[in-house]
This record gives sequence, structure tokens and C-alpha cells, in this order.
Amino acid sequence: MFQNSALEPQDFMQRMADDLMDSYDEELEQEIDDRYLDENGERPLLDNEARRNYFKNLFRLQGELVKLQDWVQQSRQKVVILFEGRDAAGKGGVIKRITQRLNPRVARVAALPAPNDRERTQWYFQRYVSHLPAAGEIVLFDRSWYNRAGVEHVMGFCTDDEYEEFFRSVPEFEKMLVRSGIRLIKYWFSITDEEQHLRFLGRIHDPLKQWKLSPMDLQSRVRWEEYTKAKEVMLERTHIPEAPWWVVPADDKKKARLNCISHLLSQMPYAEVQHPEVVLPERVRHPDYIRQPVPQSMIVPQTY
Repeated sequence: MFQNSALEPQDFMQRMADDLMDSYDEELEQEIDDRYLDENGERPLLDNEARRNYFKNLFRLQGELVKLQDWVQQSRQKVVILFEGRDAAGKGGVIKRITQRLNPRVARVAALPAPNDRERTQWYFQRYVSHLPAAGEIVLFDRSWYNRAGVEHVMGFCTDDEYEEFFRSVPEFEKMLVRSGIRLIKYWFSITDEEQHLRFLGRIHDPLKQWKLSPMDLQSRVRWEEYTKAKEVMLERTHIPEAPWWVVPADDKKKARLNCISHLLSQMPYAEVQHPEVVLPERVRHPDYIRQPVPQSMIVPQTY
């Protein structure tokens, strides 16, 4: 189990326990909000200072994301955010935290599967174009057209000519997007060899996470150096002024999430949108209305 790991068994088990606790935190994040504050303003469900600080900053940043969402809608902005990185780098985790409290009609995620036979004959960017935002929308790509520079190239799913054509085309494609009024932000989540190794072991031994592992993920371990070279070429050839790359150190998942969200907010000239006060209207009652009982056979059993 500890092969190729520089950690001692005790340290390894602690890292695995920390990763498990992070999974629990994901569930807590879904449930805990300001309603759980006690009279001292503390969240009693959080049992140590580091986790309290993490949640405190996460909730604050998510509040700013809601303001960003309102500004995008009100000013009819079009925003595209790309998330790239090695398998298990934490892209899905930060995407979840960004969208967690946003309106899915405004902020949506595009996570495209492998192209089908018809899509393989199309212009390479065609299937991505259909997911681009209209005015007032944010689209987060969980992997993107940069698949060609990474997995497709390393695994031999594209030819050398297609690979070179991608690098000729992508700067012009992204410049066109920016000229059309799209705000394009590109993030690369960077983790070390050892950290990916640990996260993969965590997925192997956690039944709730095994679905995240695919044969392609396992190959990424075998071809670590090839993926590193492909990443270096990609960053060098597609880091353009109109759409630069931003690298997120991601060995610490929580810090990576907070740092990425904070940086994302700094890239947008958003301002808080003032909304009219919401007044809940009185329910209209009619004396002749009789509520019909629901048949017991339709009620979900109260198991818990």
C-alpha cells in the first residue's frame, strides 16, 4: 500500500484520515448555514479552529459569489471558466463550492463525455461552442477543449497533425471568444505525484469514491511524466494575454478552493446589485376550499 510513498505508515494513515474528514466536511457544507449559529456566533458542529476558519471563509466567499451572480445577470455578462488539471487534482471540488449556492439557471457546469462517432468528424471546437453562455450566464467547464492537449495527445486519441492544429487554432478561438464579449478565465490545478498517489489510494479504499476511478485515471499514474510534458507544452503555447492561465497549488484541497474562489472574484469588476425589498404576500383563503386528504398508500414510509 505504501509503495512509492515517502510517508511513514503512521503519517500515511493520518493523511487518509484527513481525506476522509474532508469528505465529511463536504456534507457539512451542504447543511450548515447561518441558522446553526449559537448565541456567540459560533458553529458548534465544527470541532476545531482550522475547520471553523475554513467554513467561515468559504461562506464569506460564497456570499460574494452570489453578488457576482447578481451582477452577471444584471449587467448581462458572459463568463466562461475552465478547470483543468490532473486526475484527482480537485477540480470537481472547487466547482461544487462555486456553484453550491448559486442559481443553476445562471451558473451551470459543462462536463462533456468522450466525443461520439459523429462529434469526432466535426470541427474540434464545435461541441464546446454549444455550451457557451448567453448574456447573464456563467459556464464552468469541468475539463474543456484542452483535452486535446492532454489526455487525447498522451493516450494517442488524436494524430500529431490534429495536435499541432489544435495549438494553431486555440489562441485564435479564445481571442474570438474574448472579442465577442466573453470573459474567459483558465485554471490549472497543480498537485504533486505523491498527493495524487494518496488521493487515488483513498478512492480505491473508499466505496463511496470508487466510482471516481476510471481506467484512464489509472493510466495517468503510469504516464505521469508524459502528462507533465504535455501540461508544460500546453501552458507555454496557450498562455496568451487575452486568456492567460492561472495555476492553483492544490495539494491542500481546502486552501485551493478558497484561493481559487478568491482569485476568481478578483478577476471580475462586480458590484453588489440593489434589489427591491421582498414582501411576502398574505395567503388568499376561501371559505369554500376544502383540502383533500392524501391516500395513505401514497405516503412515503417514515423509516427515519
